[in-house]
Amino acid sequence: MRAPSLYAFALLFLLAGCAGPDLGQFEGQTDVGVVRHAGSVDYDAATGAYTVVGGGDNMWEDKDDFHYIWKRVPTRDLALSADIELLGATGNPHRKAILMIRQDLDRDAAYVSAAVHGNGISALQHREIKGGITYEIISNVRQARRLALTREGDVAYMSVAAGADPLQPSGGSYKVAFGDSVYVGIGVSAHDNDTTQTAVFTDVRLDTNLPAASGEPVVESTLEIIPVAAYTDRRVVWRAMERFEAPNWSPDGSYLLFNMNGGLYTIPPAGGEPKMIETDPVIRANNDHGITFDGKTLIISGVGPGHTASRVYTAPIAGGKARQITPLEPSYWHGVSPDGKTLVYVGQRNGDYDIYAMPIGGGRERRLTTAVGLDDGPEYSPDGQWIYFNSVRTGTMQIYRMRPDGSGQEQLTFDEYNDWFPHISPDGQHMVFVSFEPGVEGHPPYHDVMLRMMPAEGGAVRTVAKLFGGQGTINVNSWSPDSKEFAFVSHRLARP
Repeated sequence: MRAPSLYAFALLFLLAGCAGPDLGQFEGQTDVGVVRHAGSVDYDAATGAYTVVGGGDNMWEDKDDFHYIWKRVPTRDLALSADIELLGATGNPHRKAILMIRQDLDRDAAYVSAAVHGNGISALQHREIKGGITYEIISNVRQARRLALTREGDVAYMSVAAGADPLQPSGGSYKVAFGDSVYVGIGVSAHDNDTTQTAVFTDVRLDTNLPAASGEPVVESTLEIIPVAAYTDRRVVWRAMERFEAPNWSPDGSYLLFNMNGGLYTIPPAGGEPKMIETDPVIRANNDHGITFDGKTLIISGVGPGHTASRVYTAPIAGGKARQITPLEPSYWHGVSPDGKTLVYVGQRNGDYDIYAMPIGGGRERRLTTAVGLDDGPEYSPDGQWIYFNSVRTGTMQIYRMRPDGSGQEQLTFDEYNDWFPHISPDGQHMVFVSFEPGVEGHPPYHDVMLRMMPAEGGAVRTVAKLFGGQGTINVNSWSPDSKEFAFVSHRLARP
């Protein structure tokens, strides 16, 4: 009788149930993408720790290379959390240990992940569609001890804890239209295909039975910055579980200005705690505010004592005595001339909203637009030669510009979206604006919107961010003085 072959012994071994290493609460492991050195996982059932070794070149752009330990989960709501430690002090600064929700195991799959990088940053990353580009939101918490990745329907967000602090949402969210069944798990990418990196995941918790909402959603607002040179990266400055809006950047670059609960606040671009600006009288400020080019005067749209609608005021930059400029209401400021002598604003007069100009010290109101329908968002170009604005005169809201006396009005965007609030970079090269989907009337809050950019003279338009926002996201100019980045506010409706 012939002796059994090695193949037969291997087959008997598999049939006996020994199909691979113990993966704890996960069910499979895979090297995703092109990985020169195979990855592995060692699960310690006594401690619940997963030691994951991964290679691969990167997880970025339209392809991923990493080792993934996963479980197939047929649910739309879930949360995955873990303490994460990247071992060793060598390797690429952007080697990553991740928590991930992934549509499939292809190299270019749609996904969202919470990642700890070797240089200490933590980031929410995502690829919206198969074969698309990866975007990220960098948390303002460094050296995170624990991360959580939560999916509520199509919305995913990250929570972060450093030291002994509890998990807190890191700010910002992404929308990914996954199918109901997804791959959920942990992984490591070396960011260098010639080597491997190791991470230890402990206290790993996968919850697929999140509690249902118990009341009205709670608004989370996040102040973010996008660099023009790397527009796939968003960086969190500050977040709060309440509504705030409309950042301006100070002319010297030292702080951002925004409105919250009727007040105006400043915060350094690197983050910190906001400080309120006091005015006398107290003005209930809205999201149309700014700073003169010389950095000396604050311009406020809001409701002062005895009034029922917005008017325009000026005050010293540090606060103090406020002066009413526009006698009529409602009036909403949007721009100031580079020489600081003229304000341009939107006013409703005789049932129609048009653009007006007035000396910064007050005086006669000059009407600059007369088209039927809403004209809004006027803002001077840095050279003072143009006033950019948005108008609904052709049926959808589009971007226009005109000379400072109202002449030479010309249309700059021609698309199916509703385009609002054009903001010109200080170097005069770029224009950024917010776009609502077709059919959205006005500029309401809590909508899916896009931040889009084009040359200030007109031309090709590119989308730099998709987010949940709208009213208050980018109502006023928020470019940095060096024209390298701009700020905005996003929102999330959190479950109570």
